Amino acid sequence: MSFISVTTALNSNFALIIIFAILALETGLPLIIGLPGDTLLISAGLFASGIGVEAGHHHLNITIVALGAPIAAIIGSQFGHWLGWKYGIRIFSREGSKFFDPGKIRSAEKYITKYGQGRAIVLGRFIPVIRGLINPLSGIIRVPFKKFAFWNVVGAIFWTQILIWGAYAAGNTFANTISKYLTDIIIVIAGITVLPIIFEVFKEWRTRKHLS
Repeated sequence: MSFISVTTALNSNFALIIIFAILALETGLPLIIGLPGDTLLISAGLFASGIGVEAGHHHLNITIVALGAPIAAIIGSQFGHWLGWKYGIRIFSREGSKFFDPGKIRSAEKYITKYGQGRAIVLGRFIPVIRGLINPLSGIIRVPFKKFAFWNVVGAIFWTQILIWGAYAAGNTFANTISKYLTDIIIVIAGITVLPIIFEVFKEWRTRKHLS
């Protein structure tokens, strides 16, 4: 999602619906990886402070954004966990599949083993590639529902509130500077958030090239 489309989306009458829908989709469906969750949360915080709001449009309500964002993220993640628990083994049982590579299950198991279930679920919120996979893969490897739900709530609150309120505070404190360089700031943020995706694509390309 480009800066222009982010600006247009957040200045529309459906801004809140767009924000919450993208958060739910990004965290709930393993195929939809790379949606701008981080960028959107930071942009929402800035827009709630009044930065980037076009003439004639109302500011986003920071309270509604801060309350609705974690709820959307929690719902999306719970759906992802349920999806992985119920259908994951069958979906990820095709060797050589481009989208449902069984290697992703093994990678998730290593990741969760390394950090522990709770820490992995919380930290996974902050990594774009992991964010869309950790929830269904937690279901596949049978992370208990209650345990997943607890850490899902913790992770969603930390992820959304840090980014939203951090951006909101920055917008109120450095309004003139941020307004002047808003386009550049959003582009840099978007670039940083997609770096893990680029790294994963490059790593997979190197692996396939090595095996071919």
